[in-house]
Amino acid sequence: MTRRTETGPAAGPSIGIARIFKAFGYSLQGLAQTWRTEGAFRQEVLIALVLIPVACLVPVTPVERVLLIASWLLVMLVELINSALEAVVDRISEERHPLAGKAKDAGSAAVLMALVIAAVTWGLTLGPRLWAALFV
Repeated sequence: MTRRTETGPAAGPSIGIARIFKAFGYSLQGLAQTWRTEGAFRQEVLIALVLIPVACLVPVTPVERVLLIASWLLVMLVELINSALEAVVDRISEERHPLAGKAKDAGSAAVLMALVIAAVTWGLTLGPRLWAALFV
């Protein structure tokens, strides 16, 4: 694993446990940077702080619990990828170009699809239980 930055290549490849720690550090930097610069990611993290405890507290099967949590983590994962895509497109050129717009729109569509997956997962898992609790 070598990491290239805007100032040049990394000093050299890491091996073994050092490589794992460096990769973990880069991952944390990516999360922190995305938190600082992407409002949508901040919103998704805050929503996760509500949804994940709810998923742990509601009476569902372990598989349903995993699906509830994983569906929201998928939203956050796709948002991270979309943010990376937008950064790369912006780095290539500041001028408007149809292909840049196409790439950014596709990334945005991926986030929308992840949100739909999460909404359907949560709705189908908790909807009938909520309906029964409120109206039966």
